[in-house]
Amino acid sequence: MARERSPGRGCSDLRRCLLGVALLLGLRLCVELRRAGPGPPGGSRPPGLVHRPPGLHLPPAPGPPRGASRRQVTYVRSGRRAQPGGGGRGTTEPGCCAPRGHPGRKGPRWHIDLQPWAGPAQSLDEEASRFLRYISTTQIACDHMSADSVATGFSPAKKPWSVCLDDKFGLARQIRSKQCRLYSLGLGSEDTHFEVSMANNGCEVHRFDPSVRSAHILESQRLWHHRLSIDWRDPHPAVAAQKPHSNTRKLGTILNEFGHPKIDVLKADLESAEWKVLENLILEDVLEQIGQLVFEIHLHWPGFEVGGSDSSVVRFWYSLLKELELKDFRLFHSYKDLSKPQLFLKRDIFNASSCYTLSWVNTRWK
Repeated sequence: MARERSPGRGCSDLRRCLLGVALLLGLRLCVELRRAGPGPPGGSRPPGLVHRPPGLHLPPAPGPPRGASRRQVTYVRSGRRAQPGGGGRGTTEPGCCAPRGHPGRKGPRWHIDLQPWAGPAQSLDEEASRFLRYISTTQIACDHMSADSVATGFSPAKKPWSVCLDDKFGLARQIRSKQCRLYSLGLGSEDTHFEVSMANNGCEVHRFDPSVRSAHILESQRLWHHRLSIDWRDPHPAVAAQKPHSNTRKLGTILNEFGHPKIDVLKADLESAEWKVLENLILEDVLEQIGQLVFEIHLHWPGFEVGGSDSSVVRFWYSLLKELELKDFRLFHSYKDLSKPQLFLKRDIFNASSCYTLSWVNTRWK
């Protein structure tokens, strides 16, 4: 008589069978995955697919159609600026402190290149002598100066605010064709004779003065007054967020906001802020957008945010003006104001005035 099998023994055999089948399937799957490699199951990794650690989600990068070569796009938040001449739109996202350059232009510099010392002693006498000789010696001849000479062809009077109207520099032609644009930067000056004269002769004039009573005033057909102050820096982002209508801007920012790619004349009377503003124009390469510069410079003290010994201050001034020369600007007029105190860095020395008006022309201007 056959022995009767207990129910518990049958269930145990069934569990062993199922476990064996699962083990065999697992081994088979491991073999298949090892043959296929680390790519997607059933095939090799598509070209260009990069393994990313789990949890890293990168935004999809817009690119050319499938099959075309793609450039890797990196999104960076950093204080370091992109290298000059870098990739196109979207290749780098500047950080909070990275200055933005003008489209198509090299990235901005961070400091000017100081000229060698005037002499081995690095003394104030050596630096001042070189600097004063430099600002008193014109570098290029201009036969027709000032706005009044547009109609007469020549004005013998040498006024402090002088522009060069020789045909080879194009300003007179721009004025006659009503295509001239002038920016005037000032701090509370009530003397607008130069601006009015240029507007009457056919120039579109924009005068920037924080003391103007309204945001924008059109005085005549071609003369605008703006309640804006030109500075060497834009407001801090936190301040700008609280005061979106802040009246302080860099010149490059104003040009972008107004949609003015070029200005024929930049006149500035900034009461000792001119050195830092001029430095900003050099560092951010705004000079290439300017045809002529007419600046009043002040020498009775170093100027806003200009520090160091007296000799190093004068060396800095001189280096700024040499940067203009490197940008193909040439001094064509120098005016020593004898009506102002005869002080040089708070001293009555060197037979110098505390105020000079200098005019440069961009010899590459078109």
